[in-house]
Amino acid sequence: MNMRSLLILSVLLALIRGNKGQKPTVSLRPKFPKVYAGDDVTLICNREGGSKPTTWYFNRTSSQTHKDYLMLLTAVTPDNNNGVYECDQGGTKSDPFTITVLNLEPHAQLSPSVGGAVMTKGDGRNLVLQTDDDDLENWSCFVLRGVSTFAIGLEIQEKNRAVIFAELKEAERATFWCKKNKAVLRSNAVTLKKTEHMVMLVPPAVPVWQGEPVTLRCEVWGGPELKKAIFYKDKTQIKSSAEVTYTITSATQSDTGMYSCHATYRYSNIRAEATQKEGVSDAQELKVIGGPPAAVISASTNSLKCSCPLCPANCTSYHWFHTLFNDTYTHRKLSKNDQFITVEEAGLYRCRRDCGNGFSHFSNIYNYTEQPLEFGYMWHILVPALILFVIIIALIVVLKYRRLMCVHYVAYRRAKRKNEGSLKKKNHIYVN
Repeated sequence: MNMRSLLILSVLLALIRGNKGQKPTVSLRPKFPKVYAGDDVTLICNREGGSKPTTWYFNRTSSQTHKDYLMLLTAVTPDNNNGVYECDQGGTKSDPFTITVLNLEPHAQLSPSVGGAVMTKGDGRNLVLQTDDDDLENWSCFVLRGVSTFAIGLEIQEKNRAVIFAELKEAERATFWCKKNKAVLRSNAVTLKKTEHMVMLVPPAVPVWQGEPVTLRCEVWGGPELKKAIFYKDKTQIKSSAEVTYTITSATQSDTGMYSCHATYRYSNIRAEATQKEGVSDAQELKVIGGPPAAVISASTNSLKCSCPLCPANCTSYHWFHTLFNDTYTHRKLSKNDQFITVEEAGLYRCRRDCGNGFSHFSNIYNYTEQPLEFGYMWHILVPALILFVIIIALIVVLKYRRLMCVHYVAYRRAKRKNEGSLKKKNHIYVN
């Protein structure tokens, strides 16, 4: 063996030894500085020349084998996802990677203006960003497709409301979020998924909190006339009717599962004699989570009180929000941070508590409609006013009566004197 061959062999042996001991590394996408309840995140087990399959370890006791180096965690919670994650590729285990999920909601809200979490290939959707911040010029938005992150444009519509256009491009799913530049403040994350089926089962694009209502829609591309929809949970039929929605009035964790629908439809808007067609959607996950503690509004007429019995002790001030009846997608943060407020303007009111790193869940919605003042509420003002009015009327009547009597008395006295004078004159003439 010549010197050149020996040199090549030694270099190969060195590379093999180096790669054999190299650890894989676990990283988080999106790169959130803080993970909130309800977020969708992806763990990546990455190593130069890494092998497949990848084995994942959670809290060092359980393991799960994946076909690739990605591990998707949907609608995370402190109870289910807090802990240490490790991955193993080719017999080499990574260093521990810790995830801590805050049982709070982030500072801003991102949600679809219409529609849910599923859309067809090539479709797009507007996502509305609402913040308590009046300076949206300092906010930026991003999308995670696969393992790559891209910046996307932000169109500011009002001082605390902006819109981004969300599209999947070639990705099967994508996660969108916004954050304030040079700060840890961010919105929730919204995940959209692609389907290539004509029939779509559409769940909400935001987390489903326990105790809240949730509606699943069975839709068909092109908007035909739906004759019948059959809904399935984990491949078991749960509803069959002419309605295109399946509603859970108060979601529980037992409602978590894979949902799909079978639709019977007809494109009568294109051709009157169009024949009926049938199709089945792909299965979509619905995950119901406990979520952060929720604030509660109690009311007495137009006096509102915000409370949060289950909030941690570090929750301090209160945030109040007002929404007009004719614009339910825009809320205005009120200036008061007290527990009690008095409302005068009609609309929808909500509150939540500020807990430093995030917020409690929004309270129930209080619907306030301006009402005319009721007599029962104003009796202590109206009754004295009515008595005073009666007294004044009585005084006016008495005074008018006395004045009239005086006039009659004066006229009587004048007439009497005149009569007495005439009588004396007659008597005088008679005597003479």
